[in-house]
Amino acid sequence: MFTARNKGRIAMTATVVGAALALAGCASGDPLEPGTDPDAGGSSETIVIGSQAYYSNEIIAEIYAQALEEAGFEVERNFNIGQRDAYIPAIEAGEVDLFPEYTGNLLQFYVPDTAATAEDEVYEELQGALPEGLQVLDQSSATDQDSYNVTAEFAEANGLESIADLAGVEGLILGGNPELAERPYGPAGLDEVYGVTVEFQATGETTVESLLEGVVNIANVYSADPRIGENDLVTLADPEGLFLASNVVPVASADLSQDAIDVINEVSAALTPEGLVGLNVQSTVDQLSAAEIAEGWLEENGFLG
Repeated sequence: MFTARNKGRIAMTATVVGAALALAGCASGDPLEPGTDPDAGGSSETIVIGSQAYYSNEIIAEIYAQALEEAGFEVERNFNIGQRDAYIPAIEAGEVDLFPEYTGNLLQFYVPDTAATAEDEVYEELQGALPEGLQVLDQSSATDQDSYNVTAEFAEANGLESIADLAGVEGLILGGNPELAERPYGPAGLDEVYGVTVEFQATGETTVESLLEGVVNIANVYSADPRIGENDLVTLADPEGLFLASNVVPVASADLSQDAIDVINEVSAALTPEGLVGLNVQSTVDQLSAAEIAEGWLEENGFLG
């Protein structure tokens, strides 16, 4: 829970940021000095926040944005950029300053053959794997990681509890986003780690529907997706660690101010696994916008005064 002490910290953050900007304006009278463009209007202090083309990720990005705005920062939203192959270059190029990510998947993007699987191991290795100019802030306890799911009927008919139980089952068709075909935990990983042979079908946003309709019989679904519970899907256990722990983690420019970092770290500390599923339910079931969901969460957790 966000305490009165933390509210004071955010208020002080806003004061410090305002004072720093004022001092910066007085300190340099030479318009030719770097960073003193008289037409900039403070744009150099604007924090650009990005998000994936994924409703849950956009909600987290909106929470970051509103929390920073409440603390007195100027924010620009650049949401729905796409998947990792599309937005990572934008982050590395400095076009985006802050982005909600997931530790395991981000680590595998930079280190495909990583042996880390546990939460702390993944986070520690990720810190050293990022290119110069990027950093990860505090990870959240909330997770939204890849998982393999089957219908309850299919699980019962084939005695399935874990991914290992799929070995020997014939006619397996795996559905997921197109990029799953090349991911380390995709068809090749299933074969290498578990000896499971699958046909892959790119089902994209219709993956859960494709599973329910029998078009595929295994679905790659993010673990915080409320449709897992709503449709009584069975998430197969992963005893061999095919999927890395993937906690929500902000990836940020190394130049992001400490005051902004403090605000976002407070957000990460308050975001829980159950809370993330609740946020997703508000999107998929209640059909609320990311802005409405974020505002409600920030108010409930004491970030809005």
